[in-house]
Amino acid sequence: MNKDEFITFQKFNDRASAIELSEFLNQKNVENIIEDLNNSFDPSFSNNEINKEYRVKLNSNDFDKADKLLQKLSDNEIQSIDKNYYLFSFNDDELIEVISKRDEWNQLDFTLAKKLLKERGKEISNSDIEKLRVNRINELAKPEKKQIIGIVFGYAFAFLGGIIGIFIGRILATHKKTLPNGERVYAYSTSDRKHGERITIIGMLCIVIWIAIKTINLLKD
Repeated sequence: MNKDEFITFQKFNDRASAIELSEFLNQKNVENIIEDLNNSFDPSFSNNEINKEYRVKLNSNDFDKADKLLQKLSDNEIQSIDKNYYLFSFNDDELIEVISKRDEWNQLDFTLAKKLLKERGKEISNSDIEKLRVNRINELAKPEKKQIIGIVFGYAFAFLGGIIGIFIGRILATHKKTLPNGERVYAYSTSDRKHGERITIIGMLCIVIWIAIKTINLLKD
């Protein structure tokens, strides 16, 4: 299978956790790859990227299967979990947040949060969990805030005839993010994507112009 068809299933800040999940999926015959994004580029120049990021990627068709496998695993693990585990100190609102932002937590935390709420008499039904999931996906599907700094730098580098300008333009125009359900959506707004397309075109034209000027000057010498 083409590795380009794989999309992010889970993210980790340490390689060991990513490898652990990958090996588990391999044992269950779920094809996957680990992607190291430590050198990823942020067109907003905001430096908000996590210093270390590893992504376990699957084919979108395997998302549901992988979720069910992890759910079964966590159901078994939860029976012998240490009472000092950090989730036991969470209040009800914090546990509900774990459930509503399931994509930010591992399967064990999600399952334990449901169990703890049930024991406290505040069980969340499957229908409520589904509503939280849909709301979360809709929230994550929204475009990132306007990339003013990235756009300014993009135009500046583009007019200077730099490859960096084209690179920024392509990121703004085409970059997509993966939602928890495996769906891929554009990361930036329609307006920012249009700026990205313009930046790319300007950058390419300026490179051609600069090359033409240098060629003419060489022929004159």
